[in-house]
Amino acid sequence: MSTVASVDVLIVGGGIVGCAIAERLARAGLSVCLVERDVLGGAATAASMGHLVVLDDDAAELALSAYSCARWQALAPSLPATAEYRRNGTLWIARNVEEMAEAQRKQWRLAQAGIDSELLTAAALAEQEPALAAGLAGGLRVASDGMLYPPVAAAWLARQAAAQGAQIRCGVGVRNLVEGAVLLDDGSELRAPHIIVANGCAAPELLYGAPIRKRKGHLLITTRSAPRVRHQLVELGYMQSAHGGDGESVAFNVQPRPSGQLLLGSTRQFDDVSSTVTPRLIQRLILRAQEFLPGLATATALRAWTGFRPTTPDHRPLIGPWPARAGVWLACGHEGLGVTTALGTADLLAAQLLGLELPFDARPFAPARFAAQVSHAA
Repeated sequence: MSTVASVDVLIVGGGIVGCAIAERLARAGLSVCLVERDVLGGAATAASMGHLVVLDDDAAELALSAYSCARWQALAPSLPATAEYRRNGTLWIARNVEEMAEAQRKQWRLAQAGIDSELLTAAALAEQEPALAAGLAGGLRVASDGMLYPPVAAAWLARQAAAQGAQIRCGVGVRNLVEGAVLLDDGSELRAPHIIVANGCAAPELLYGAPIRKRKGHLLITTRSAPRVRHQLVELGYMQSAHGGDGESVAFNVQPRPSGQLLLGSTRQFDDVSSTVTPRLIQRLILRAQEFLPGLATATALRAWTGFRPTTPDHRPLIGPWPARAGVWLACGHEGLGVTTALGTADLLAAQLLGLELPFDARPFAPARFAAQVSHAA
């Protein structure tokens, strides 16, 4: 077995979260090696929408997503044009008076984090997005939200890390994690006092008992024949779908791409671990979207695909030290928010590892909150 010289930090996983962490720690002056078994920005990163959105399901999610979106906004001038970053805003759509009341509550919660938003009447909603169906009650516009193309953003972050001395190794997987080192598929060994597991759904392969579960999702992209929209359009019932139980769920979520196409989501299911597209769910996704955008009835679907969201039992990511293994850190379990929260995750983990002031409360994301489950599994 050949042994590679040790580094300060070894990162397992080259999705957008792992790449963001590599950039942050390399910028802090640490020697960093990132190992990715496939390509940078693949897996969940490549399959995702790339919606940069502040979510407020609970105070912890609001803090992480608001901080992260602000970081993306600050970074935007440095991103390559191919990352397709845009602040096109999110329009949360209310179908009835009950959902308009939820829009008002949402506006109040966002305001607590310093996020400006605008309540829209039915008439104002129609003026903002004429392609929407008639009869909707109104909505909430969050102008600061945005979008980008995640694989390009991930690869760019990795290049920034490499420019600051980080090693980026693709095409080789991690066979095993041992004390202070990882064993690679090619027979080599990499040593580091700090090992960060940022490989999403694959985390339990290295850390037995890691509370990560795959949640399958479908997306569909249209040709340029689709209706024209300006904002990311999301129904206010989306979070109920996102954080619902183990059953299947479908919610309206549409993103306008710079190409003039529309990206349609989204579905969620736990009971299928194959990457095969399920026609029945694609049909449900299309029908749901047509309820809000009737013009989609004459649009043409170009391609559909699936991906897997790494979920935790409480729907919050794992960011911090892994209690069962000294020197091991986790940065996974972001479900559908990995792209949005990559930069915030990197800053929070770096602050813990380097002993710096935390950008926000780390306790809601601590892997130790599942310590009893981990101990039982071990």
